[in-house]
Amino acid sequence: MTDDQTRQIKEITTAYEEIRTTAQQVVVGNLHLIEGIFITMISGGHLLIEGVPGTAKTTICKIIARLIDYEFRRVQGAVDIQPADIIGVRIYDRNRNEFILQKGPIFTNFLMIDEINRLTPKTQSALLEAMSERQATIDGTTYPLPDPYFAIATQNPHEAEGTFPLIEAQCDRFMFSTTLNHLDSENELEVLRRERAGELDWEIYQNKVASILSPADVQAMAAAAREVRVDETVMAYMRDLVLATRNHGDVRLGASSRASIALLRGSRVKAALNGRDYVIPDDVRALALPALRHRILLTREATITGITAEGVIAEIVESVGVS
Repeated sequence: MTDDQTRQIKEITTAYEEIRTTAQQVVVGNLHLIEGIFITMISGGHLLIEGVPGTAKTTICKIIARLIDYEFRRVQGAVDIQPADIIGVRIYDRNRNEFILQKGPIFTNFLMIDEINRLTPKTQSALLEAMSERQATIDGTTYPLPDPYFAIATQNPHEAEGTFPLIEAQCDRFMFSTTLNHLDSENELEVLRRERAGELDWEIYQNKVASILSPADVQAMAAAAREVRVDETVMAYMRDLVLATRNHGDVRLGASSRASIALLRGSRVKAALNGRDYVIPDDVRALALPALRHRILLTREATITGITAEGVIAEIVESVGVS
């Protein structure tokens, strides 16, 4: 490792530690989500969060956006939201005697789609081009999105009324997925302690916290992460994990090649967070669940018998070795 590489890796590690420490001033628990957001952001992907209400999903996203000095915009999922409400629309300006673009919330650095499964499939599809190509087409004209561009979507998997399950193509556009559950007893008590002390007020917090990183810093870290070495045997291990999802008896639709790319890009950032300029199989194993969980569909028989995607992936990780 050269001195320059050592410095770049240390910058990534230090930035993450600072972001995590600062976020924990307001957020109780949920360290895995903070790490997941950071890894996904540096990897250039998007994140899907599944969790019950009241687990601080929105608060964490707003904190990260402020710490990284991203322009943050939020879309609240609802059945009456139309594609134009998200990507924008061209309207006629009488004074200028021409059509002008009224940009939607998608034109930002950090987009949060709250309860994405409340959007209709038609509106969900409006996000596909933005998430995969970082552009939006409106009335036949293509407009580039801001760079960097990062999207997080949340959904409540336990609520069915008024929801529309994400289409497979939409799920596949998310680099990683993660889940949030209720806090354990000690963390729940810590929430009460902080509320009693007045430490959970978002308005107070956002006025005293300063940005740690700029969008340019994130882009520089992304470039440094791409220089992290990945041995051929480790890439073969990534391939074998993905292929195992396609050949598993309980899976009717296995992970796509986007899962392989997610493992490669994410494991590089994971290695950098651990102070290394090379990827090891443990980095890949740590990201197998978030990279694969939302990309596989189980057979009807497996679902009826109570088999879960998490269980299948755990079995695959246990059975697939590094050759």
